[in-house]
Amino acid sequence: MSFTLHGLGVSSGIAIGRAMLMSHATLEVSHLTITPRMVDKEIARFDAAVSAVKSELILMKESTEHAPAELAAFIDIHTMFLEDPELAEKPREIIRERRCNAEWALVQQMEHLVEQFEQFDDLYLRERKFDVVQVVERVVKELLGHPGRAALRTAKNSKEDALIVVAHDLSPADTISFKEHRFASFICDVGGATSHTAILARSMAIPAVLGLENARAAIRDGEQLIVDGLRGVVIVNPDPRVLEEYQLRKNQLELEKTKLKRLKTAKSETIDGVEIQLQANIELPGDVPTALDAGAEGIGLFRTEFLFLNRGDMPDEQEQYEAYKKVVKGMGGRPVTIRTFDLGADKDLHPEANASDRVKTNPALGRRAIRLSLAEPKMFHTQLRAILRASKHGPIKLLIPMLAHAHEIDQTLAALERAKSSLRGEKVSFDENIEVGGMIEIPAAALAVGLFLRRLNFLSIGTNDLIQYTLAIDRADEQVAALYDPLHPAVLMLIAHTLASAEKVGIPVSVCGEMAGDPDLTRLFLGMGLRTFSMHPSQILRVKQRVLKADVAAIAANVRKMLRLDEPGKLREALEKLNAG
Repeated sequence: MSFTLHGLGVSSGIAIGRAMLMSHATLEVSHLTITPRMVDKEIARFDAAVSAVKSELILMKESTEHAPAELAAFIDIHTMFLEDPELAEKPREIIRERRCNAEWALVQQMEHLVEQFEQFDDLYLRERKFDVVQVVERVVKELLGHPGRAALRTAKNSKEDALIVVAHDLSPADTISFKEHRFASFICDVGGATSHTAILARSMAIPAVLGLENARAAIRDGEQLIVDGLRGVVIVNPDPRVLEEYQLRKNQLELEKTKLKRLKTAKSETIDGVEIQLQANIELPGDVPTALDAGAEGIGLFRTEFLFLNRGDMPDEQEQYEAYKKVVKGMGGRPVTIRTFDLGADKDLHPEANASDRVKTNPALGRRAIRLSLAEPKMFHTQLRAILRASKHGPIKLLIPMLAHAHEIDQTLAALERAKSSLRGEKVSFDENIEVGGMIEIPAAALAVGLFLRRLNFLSIGTNDLIQYTLAIDRADEQVAALYDPLHPAVLMLIAHTLASAEKVGIPVSVCGEMAGDPDLTRLFLGMGLRTFSMHPSQILRVKQRVLKADVAAIAANVRKMLRLDEPGKLREALEKLNAG
């Protein structure tokens, strides 16, 4: 019987193959009461299980030499959780206080931590709850005497290159366990756009659909599947007509990919000779080869918070310096824009504080990004020194997130001058004229953009947060996610106002949010005056294809007319006409 499942498409493309189910353990464990004399033995049993899992993760990381850099990074996250007192120490206290078995104590603590993660506003941090569950699952398996990686039940008579992994969730360790296979796609019951599975799928150019809820239970081994990573659709046992249609579309996509690769060395220039900069967004130094392979002309956004998230403590100055230097040298003289870390009140900088004191009602409106940096001057000073030191190896620009007030810019520039002064005192070389820019991601910043233009060297529009704050919508909340609209007239007005204001005074502006990588919006942005785009490396060639076919002089007038529209339906119609021209 054929049926269709709908989820979240996190990595585009089409895969056609056979289901390969991944088994997973449930975390429903019995609650047992132990005698006082057994408490120490139970704690020792817990410690042994944690130690065994930690050793296994270390071995797995050693085997990731040829795997994507993201994979090793997420294994680091799992190791970090194992070493965190919240998982390493708290269950021991529960065992001692409640005289219970280790499995039950660990799961109780896990549920407490998951509740805390669900309160976080930052989407990346919120989705780390899945990593907590996966780590605990591994320890529980060890405690129950079923250690080792989750098993893949391989469909009979399936070709390796046509396998589609079907799982409740995939951990980095699970991925390592079948990395010797060539698989066509991932589909999972849980996970979001910034989950490790999504990041891995995009880095490996594999179609993926997550958040399917019951795919693992509904699909059987060996069933034929079609995975549409763009639309977020999984078709189980498709009929011949549908299968033929998707096979044709898959062939067309593969042909398009081959043609797109020819554009890698083509100059990014419109028909009427307007040069366009296409740069890459990266999270880790290991992303540089992917960016270069896509033909990126620079790094438009290096999200440094990933350096902070992939470990249990804060990286010191030398570690940060080495990471920034690796990116700059890897880009071979191309510009690199490094954003200071963009984390919120949900980042645990003070582990000694009570967790309930750290969770705010709405951390999106609280102490995050530059607000947090200015509130933690020592940490900010360390990062600024590391970035400055790396600037001697190549062109670096410094980008400040979530600015809203003039005094935040002034305080940031003062902090930068203190970092420069300290390096001068140590006779450490750096770029004295390093450019400083600000993110436009709060409506107030876009509306009062003049105060930014008078103080900064460049601007970068972060459309993800700009849309979220303008429309008062948490795009990670499925109850209102449908209202998240990049083409809302208010959003376009704010972007257009920022671009026009900057153009008048000759200050460069880039767009680094998801809108920059959407080929359907390329002509719109070109007509609005945008000349620098920054996006995920996988999107660069598709956007370049649109750039090469665009005539800015011809579309600018149409875009100006389009921006005067305030009816969503008419806006979308105008966009379709713009792209059809």
